[in-house]
Amino acid sequence: MSVRRPTHADSWYKANSEDLDRELSEWLEAVTSSSSFSPPITNCKAIIAPHAGYSYSGPTAAWAYKTINTTGIKRVFILGPSHHVYLDGCALSKCAEYATPIGALLLDHSTIDELNKTGQFSQMELGTDEDEHSIEMHLPYIRKVFEGRDISIVPILVGAIDKKKEEAFGRILAPYLASEDTFFVISSDFCHWGTRFSYTFYFPQYPPGPSPPIRLSRSAASPRELSTFPIHQSISALDHEAMELLTLPPSTAHQAHVFFAEYLSRTKNTICGRHPIGVLLGALTVLQEERGKSPHLQWVRYEQSSHCFTIKDSSVSYASAYVAF
Repeated sequence: MSVRRPTHADSWYKANSEDLDRELSEWLEAVTSSSSFSPPITNCKAIIAPHAGYSYSGPTAAWAYKTINTTGIKRVFILGPSHHVYLDGCALSKCAEYATPIGALLLDHSTIDELNKTGQFSQMELGTDEDEHSIEMHLPYIRKVFEGRDISIVPILVGAIDKKKEEAFGRILAPYLASEDTFFVISSDFCHWGTRFSYTFYFPQYPPGPSPPIRLSRSAASPRELSTFPIHQSISALDHEAMELLTLPPSTAHQAHVFFAEYLSRTKNTICGRHPIGVLLGALTVLQEERGKSPHLQWVRYEQSSHCFTIKDSSVSYASAYVAF
């Protein structure tokens, strides 16, 4: 069995082990506590965190990783979206370990074998595994946060699946999420805005408002509202609507899954990890409805790579959250 190389090191994040370790430490130390947020979080079971280049999303991801209580954790699932291959399902790695500049992470092949026996998972080719960044970008943070601890990982590549399949895979993974020695990392960036992403959704005013959302274009004259309600504020309002719908409580996990699917259908927001998030909601629904768990999903950080003011601009949003029972 092969070793997956850190193929995005020295481009998306530092390849030098000392520099990378120092950078991760600085970002984690910069996370501040407040009256409503005091990490690590008791009974924290999962996080949602971004996967862009560290110069853009690293500080935001630190807020999610700071919430993890590592006590007793032996196994970490990582659910990331597929960016390079079409996949109508979920795929498992065939590698023995994943390398990072600050140490290797062994794969839990006992668990991977169990998942393969369900007949519901395909297997990633090494090329697909190494091309994909949505899982890799979490590996250094996992290795850092669980420094000196004997853990194994279960990477899962999540394809462009519908809500029904999100629920089905969530049901398969629910018993693992319920296990006291297991933690889940859900990989997702939020809105990718701009013509380069073919997404220029814009609210003319803070929603809800009298004017419906529009699609900005280069050929159309810029609406005068851009001067009073800048594009970056519209993007923030769009992302925060999703974040509010995903917050637990007041919604149940099932309700949040329904609301999120409806929101995506209505806005087409380019949240690249929407399907891993859907699988998480599917698992939380099973645990809430059938095992009496009371999931709490709380957002702790939101940032944008840059502020958009005109149709020529572009940005990617990053949001971090934790899930506790």
